[in-house]
Amino acid sequence: MKKLIVNADDFGRRPLINQAVAEAVDKKGLLSTSLMAGEPYFADAVEIAKKRPQLGVGVHLTLVDGKPVLPAVEIPTLAVDDGCFLPDHGAFVKHYVQGKIAHEDIERELAAQLDKVLQAGIVPTHVDSHQHMHMLPGIFPLVLKLAAGRGIKRVRISRGIYGNPFTPWPGIGDLVGKFGLETLSWLDRRQAKAQGFACPDNFVGQVAGGAVTAGFMKELAENFTDGSVEVMLHPGMENEPLIKATGWQHDYEAEFHAVCDADVQEKLSRKGILLSNFGDL
Repeated sequence: MKKLIVNADDFGRRPLINQAVAEAVDKKGLLSTSLMAGEPYFADAVEIAKKRPQLGVGVHLTLVDGKPVLPAVEIPTLAVDDGCFLPDHGAFVKHYVQGKIAHEDIERELAAQLDKVLQAGIVPTHVDSHQHMHMLPGIFPLVLKLAAGRGIKRVRISRGIYGNPFTPWPGIGDLVGKFGLETLSWLDRRQAKAQGFACPDNFVGQVAGGAVTAGFMKELAENFTDGSVEVMLHPGMENEPLIKATGWQHDYEAEFHAVCDADVQEKLSRKGILLSNFGDL
C-alpha cells in the first residue's frame, strides 16, 4: 500500500499557520500536523483540531526558537534568553556538546510539553521536533521513553530525502547538516524499531530553506513506490507577516497551495496513493 503523510509543522505558533492547517485539512490537502505546546496560539490550534477528527495531531517537541511550557526557574539551562529557548539548532548543539544544558532540564520540559497536549484533550499520533532536536544523541532515547510512557508509539525519522525539492543547496553548512542528520537517522531508526515504534519508510524535508511545490508533489506521486512517505511542510496563509514574525525566509504560501492543488490531488488518487497520518502506520 502507498501511504502519504503530509505533515504541517509549527501548529499553534501563529494564527496564519493555524488557518493554513485548518483550510488544508478542509480542502483534503493534509491529514497530519505537529502541535507546539509552548506557543501563544496553542489553544486556537487545539480548537481547530477538535473540530476536525480526521486530523492526526502529533507533538512538535521544542527546545529551540520558542517558549518553554515550564517557568524558566525550573529549567535554567534551557530558558536562557529572557525565559525563551536558544535561538536555533546551531546554538543549542554548541551548548549541548559543551555540557551546558542539563539532561534533567530537557526531560522536565519535554514531559511538560507532552502532558500539556494530553491535558488539552488531544491524543497524539506521534512525536517529532522543531529543527530536528529530538534526533540528537542522548535526547532521542529520552523522547522514546517519554512518548512510550504516554502511549505514543510513532516517531518522525528525519532522513531519506525522497527526491529533493530543495536544490541547489544554499551552502556547505547545509550539506554538512544534512549528512549529519542522515547518520543520526540511521542510528535512531534502529533504536525506534527495536522499541516497537513505527515511523514512515521515507521522509521529505529540509535542512535549509526551500519549499515543497506542486511540481514536486506531482513528481513524488509519479515515482512513489509501495510503503509510506512523510512530507514535512510549514504551510501558512501569508508570507510577509510570517517571515517577519518567525525570522525565517520560507515560502509558506507555496507549501499551502502545493498540497491543496487539484491537479496534485487528482494525480495522487490516480496513482493509488492514500493520504494518511501517523495513526495509520
